[in-house]
Formats: sequence, C-alpha cells, structure tokens
Amino acid sequence: MSAGGPGLGSSDLNRPGPGSGPNGVPTALAVSPILSARVRAADLDAIREAAPGSRVVNLSVEGLADGPVEDVEVLLRGWLSSEAFDRLLARAPRLRWVHSATSGVERALTPAARERGIVVTNARGVFTRPIAEHVLMLILAISRRLPQLLELQRERTWQPLQGLELRELTVGIVGYGSIGRAVASLAGAFGARIIAQRRNVAAGAAASAAAALDDPDDAFPFAPVADRIVGPEGLHELLGASDVVVLAAPLTPETENMIDAAALAAMRPDAWLINVARGRLIDDRALLDALAGHRIGGAALDAFREEPLPPTSPLYDLSNVIVTPHTAWSSARVLDRSIGLFCDNLRRFAAGESLRNVVDPGAGY
Repeated sequence: MSAGGPGLGSSDLNRPGPGSGPNGVPTALAVSPILSARVRAADLDAIREAAPGSRVVNLSVEGLADGPVEDVEVLLRGWLSSEAFDRLLARAPRLRWVHSATSGVERALTPAARERGIVVTNARGVFTRPIAEHVLMLILAISRRLPQLLELQRERTWQPLQGLELRELTVGIVGYGSIGRAVASLAGAFGARIIAQRRNVAAGAAASAAAALDDPDDAFPFAPVADRIVGPEGLHELLGASDVVVLAAPLTPETENMIDAAALAAMRPDAWLINVARGRLIDDRALLDALAGHRIGGAALDAFREEPLPPTSPLYDLSNVIVTPHTAWSSARVLDRSIGLFCDNLRRFAAGESLRNVVDPGAGY
C-alpha cells in the first residue's frame, strides 16, 4: 500500500527524482545490518541495482561507517540504537528518508529526526505471515491444552485432557493492522469469533471488508472479517469478552502499559494473553501478579520489556506462561521480503513517486 504524496509524501519534494545522484537516485545511501550480523552480498547487489550510481555506505550496529556520510540521503535502518542513529543524523545533514527494517519505529522517530522532518517508512507487511502463524500455533496449543499435556509427558502420566474447538472461542485482537487482520483471517477460518480494537474503527472496518493484506503474493485465502471492531474506549469490553487476547498494537505513548492491573482485572479468569508486539505494552508487575494469583488463565509472550529476557525472570518458572525468544517474526523469507520492499521504495524515490509504508509521526506508526 502506498502512502504520502509525490516524492516521499512531502510537499517540498514534488519533482521526480528527489535524490541528488544520477536519474534521481540518492548520491549515497547507508545500510545497517538487518536480521543478521551483516548485510548479505546479494542484498547489496539488489540495492545497487535499484539505485544505480549511488554510493553504498555500510554501518556497523554501533553506527560506525566504512565511508563518508556527509552526502548520505537515504538510510536502511536495521540494528542501530537510538543513540547511534542520532549520532549519524548529526553527521549526515542531507539525510531525508529512513526506511526501518522493523514495523516498530520508536527508535527511528527520535526527537532529532522529528525536528529534521525525516521521512520514515517501515516494514509493515514483511513479518505479517510468520507472526500470524505463530499466533495461531499458540491459540491451538492453548485450546488443545498442549502445555498441560507436555507436563504430563514429563511426569510419565497418562491422563487424557479435554480440549476446545476454535469455533468455541472468542479471540480479541488489540491492534487491527496487517498482523491483526492476518490473525483474524487464520483464526476466523477455524470458526473463532473475532473482536478487534483499533484507534480508527472506520478504517479497520474498511480494511477488513477489503481483505487486502500488504503483500498480495502472501495474501491469506480467507478474508479477515471481524465480528466487531471497537475503539480504544472499548478495550476493557474486548478483554472481558475474549477467551484469548492477542496484542498486535504498535508501541506509542497511548499504548504503553495499556495492559495494566485494571485491564488484566477485566479479563476472564481462564483467558490467555498473547503478546507478539512490544513488551512495553504490558505492565510487567501487574501481569506477574495476575499470573501468580491465577487471575487469568495464562500468557504466551514473545516480546519483553528487557531482551534477552534475563534467566532470573520469574516468568520462566510459572506453569501458566509460554516464553518464546522474540521469534514470532522469523522465517526464511522475511529478509528477502524486507530487501524487496526497500528496493521497491528506492525505485519509487528515484522516480519521485509515493513511498510505501510512510509512517505518520503523529500516530507513531
């Protein structure tokens, strides 16, 4: 999906080819490692093909460059801390567009970047399929009582357990973007009732009706249809109605700690919480109290406030918790999709066309 107006979606870039290099490409672009320790040679070749004539500067995860950055106009931002990013901004006065290789952009929308008016695009859609499939795996594991069955196996105990069919469940999805809609598509195909929550209810209904995920090549065979979509004020209503709650919302000042003690108290005592978004959406202390007191059924967590999750974390010891090491996004195809999206935007940049996945700095996603 494209966003913004001609030339980065910025009114002062309306001419084709805003880059200063040949045929509108950037004079220089910087690349930091994404999803691996270093950028693959084949990816660098694809980037050079998408922006012929651009000089490519490689950045380390600490922000160290293998060449001058004064003329860098575009950044592919992977592993780079906010501090290293701001240092680069200070040394790269011509930087105008940053593509984040993650969906979350809180580390790219720094005050310095906002002040400069840097255009930020993100990887929305790149991780949709593996994350949605990870969520479905967890919902099935919970409904078929896999954690308890594995515990019985460890105890060498033969004790059949009664599970639930997904069509008996209500799945609440907090954050109805591409990942939320994909989860609705998969869980809905099993007959689950879907309640979704998003900031803009009308946009969520339109997206659900259109059934258009971000990458047509990876579209799901079933339309993502929510039985009901509520706004932020309906969060507690969603929590109280759901057997499984899936967090797929972006991290913004409005969503940080949205799952607090009051939110957890609104959940059913047998309901499970699944988080594949950001750890800071949850008040950790409130969650630990609710889990230890069995005030909710359990939690399946793939994102944490501190990563890696320290071995001393009490979450590891709770029988009603599933911990996965921020791996929901992982598949053999995500890196290819990530580079493909960036290269497509590089061609759009050179042609002065609207970029895909332009982030609204006010909304934070």
